[in-house]
Amino acid sequence: MANRVPSRISRRLFLGVSAAAAGALAAPALALTGTNAGKSVRHNISSFRALQWRPYFSNLKNGAILVDTTSRALHFWSEDESIYRLYPTSVPLSEDLTRRGRTKIVRKVVGPSWAPTPAMKKRNPEWPDFIPPGPDNPLGTHALYLSWRYYRIHGTQDTRKIGRRSSNGCIGLYNEHIAQLFELTRVGTQVLLI
Repeated sequence: MANRVPSRISRRLFLGVSAAAAGALAAPALALTGTNAGKSVRHNISSFRALQWRPYFSNLKNGAILVDTTSRALHFWSEDESIYRLYPTSVPLSEDLTRRGRTKIVRKVVGPSWAPTPAMKKRNPEWPDFIPPGPDNPLGTHALYLSWRYYRIHGTQDTRKIGRRSSNGCIGLYNEHIAQLFELTRVGTQVLLI
């Protein structure tokens, strides 16, 4: 006689399956929040969580940006603590391209132009020497220039890069997110990359 499968599911099994199903349903909702509602689901967003600013900054003078390269997330706090934003980002391809430490925003540009760094040109000699602002520009619609030479927080036209190790050193955001961050920040906003 064949073994019979119990007709009752254990409570632990039911709760485990229910939690997994709820998590799977909630994940696309995260990708569709904000101005992305109604667009296709972006599956390459890494998981990240809200953070407090105090472990990373002694104050919020001029506001603060924390870029967590491990979770691929950018956190912004306004000087008066009334605004907190959390954005998914692209991060550098490798450790040798990743810079960590304290810097600040030294310039803000709408419609930035782009030129590869000498190191990029050496690795990719086929790349153009210059790309003007526009839909082919890898810096997207807005750029926040950091005090470190060649490093920026900028938008991207290639949304597949967000949530991945995909940049040559910069931190990339969706164009709609960099536009929001651009409005929230000012020259002098402190930045920490960890």
